[in-house]
Amino acid sequence: MHAVSPRQLDVFVTIAIAGSVRAAAERLYLSQPAASMALAELERQIGAPLFDRERGRLRLNDRGRDLLPLARELIERHAEFGRRAQGGAAELAGEIGVGASNTVGNYLVGDLLGPFAEASPGVSLRLGVANTARIAQGVLDHDFDVGCVEGPVTHPALESRPWRDDRLVVCARPGHPLASHRRLRREDFAGERWVLRERGSATRALTERALAELPEGRTVLELDQSEAIKQAVIAGLGIACLPAVAVADAVQTGRLAILPTPFLDLKRTLSLLVHRQRYRGAVLEAFLATIVAAKKP
Repeated sequence: MHAVSPRQLDVFVTIAIAGSVRAAAERLYLSQPAASMALAELERQIGAPLFDRERGRLRLNDRGRDLLPLARELIERHAEFGRRAQGGAAELAGEIGVGASNTVGNYLVGDLLGPFAEASPGVSLRLGVANTARIAQGVLDHDFDVGCVEGPVTHPALESRPWRDDRLVVCARPGHPLASHRRLRREDFAGERWVLRERGSATRALTERALAELPEGRTVLELDQSEAIKQAVIAGLGIACLPAVAVADAVQTGRLAILPTPFLDLKRTLSLLVHRQRYRGAVLEAFLATIVAAKKP
């Protein structure tokens, strides 16, 4: 096999991220035929395809998934060689793909990405937002370099690091009968109508554990976004258990009320996920170090 060029590796990795030759060509400022030729030559040298072709999109096959981490490592080592050859004076450059679960992606994105973006303007940041289960799978599939999730994730291929503490609150519209109680008891929640997050969400998992300690109620609605649940509660469709950071604005403006539930444990830890096989080059290490240095309780 002839030497694989950095251009071929760039095209391979970018197609894996973008999902098509056209999108990869645009990101790399190449013509589409040039990107197609680079991929075809790489696959010819390897002697096997790296992608399955499905209705105009390219999906990594088993060979591609096996080689992707190594290809990314080679690209990053090549860039690191150039930076060190200049005495480390060159600023960090490259891209970090970050997957964030909904609470982090919608309400804490500034805390997560802001310090690094300010310190390393030469690095592009790509953010994807989904529930915890999908973000964890994205890190496993190398779609994301780092994941930031709300729930515990245990997988032998993933390293999990605590980032910061978070808590949920039970909330209702201000006119709800429970909102007038200064002190609530578990039995006060009997028969209540609940609006829940979808399954696979860490917020849903913690809510279910809390509901198990309360009298039986009724689930009237399941939604996949905290914002949608918040609006449903404001509209009087039920009560909900949501991240405190997600309802702070509505509580401050009087559209929601927090119900006192000291008898429920609604604390959790937000965590960072990194694939154990992921090469920890200068860009990724700098990103992780910046988050740890800037983390808040």
